[in-house]
Amino acid sequence: MLPDVAHYDRSAAAQLLARVLADVDLQPDLPASPYRVEPELTPLTPAPGSHLTRAQLSYLEDGMRPCRPELVTSASHGVMWHDSDGVLNVGHCGPGGFGPIVAIAARETVLVLRRALAKATVEELDADELAVMAATTTDRDPVEIFSVGLETTARALVQHAYLAERTSYRSPGEFARGLRDSGLFAVVANTWFWGLQSSTFRRGMIPVALAEGTLRYTAETTRMLRAMKDATIAAPDPEDAGLLRQYGSLTEQPRCLANMPATVEARRVTLLPRVVDIFVETFVRAVDSVQNNSEQEVAMSSPVDEVFEVPDMTCSHCTSTVTKVLQSNGVTVSEIDLDTKKVVAAFPSADVRDRCFDAIRDRGYTVIPPVPS
Repeated sequence: MLPDVAHYDRSAAAQLLARVLADVDLQPDLPASPYRVEPELTPLTPAPGSHLTRAQLSYLEDGMRPCRPELVTSASHGVMWHDSDGVLNVGHCGPGGFGPIVAIAARETVLVLRRALAKATVEELDADELAVMAATTTDRDPVEIFSVGLETTARALVQHAYLAERTSYRSPGEFARGLRDSGLFAVVANTWFWGLQSSTFRRGMIPVALAEGTLRYTAETTRMLRAMKDATIAAPDPEDAGLLRQYGSLTEQPRCLANMPATVEARRVTLLPRVVDIFVETFVRAVDSVQNNSEQEVAMSSPVDEVFEVPDMTCSHCTSTVTKVLQSNGVTVSEIDLDTKKVVAAFPSADVRDRCFDAIRDRGYTVIPPVPS
């Protein structure tokens, strides 16, 4: 479904977003006592002859053309933990760097800022303004867009932390501030194509290289990101309404709405730097609230392959769907056989296994769990 051309207007949408959010007063309130967390770490196993896992190589081939493997860095471990809301999270950390603290503190930062946003007074848009937002971008509500912006900022920080050991920064807070000051958050917002960030984040990979000793992309990285974005615009998925709204006529490469300058009461306003600054400074505080617990010695376990059956798999689309569900939850798929209907996969925990089985069932398939030994 193509965008509503009558209402598609990125400049107007950016203006609306700035007007509503420019003066929102956020007062993030971190808990007074340290948050206790015991993350579970699972090492990622590279495919033979590569520094990337099989899942990462598969996505590189299917969804990241023309990116080459040497421009991609993989995390070293999967991380699983319960956040302060009791929600189970799956992420990645490393190699080297700061361990799981960046992923954990980034999640706590998002939670804290969402709570502050929920308490803030925010102007509502009228029907015509909502129509512009709906036709122009995936999320029409400015508060929801702000919330999504927090998530994408957190993902960008976590992914770039995979590269931390190649820089001079030696603490998560210093690294976050350095990333902010370098302008890389804005580069991600403007240059990465729609969907690349969340897809690579789920797989524990980042498709960039840094100029030696800096927090700036190499010229080759910038060229490759633009080429991937061009390829996405040139061959969009016609069923991806979000992509179509993001790119309108599919002949433009728009910047992130929050990074487009707007005028509010005679002031020149760009929201993204403000969002990033609030996020980074809250993150620095969040690191202090959880680091004493997350820096404990954590036992690393290697999950064992388990065999289960999906008897109603009938074609390659079925196997692809099941594989994507598993890989998006950090599960390594060793084998999936359409003839025998068997899937061989290594789950990092029973919780992840149950969540994967539920997700596969939600897509209309029957799951026959492994028989307990």
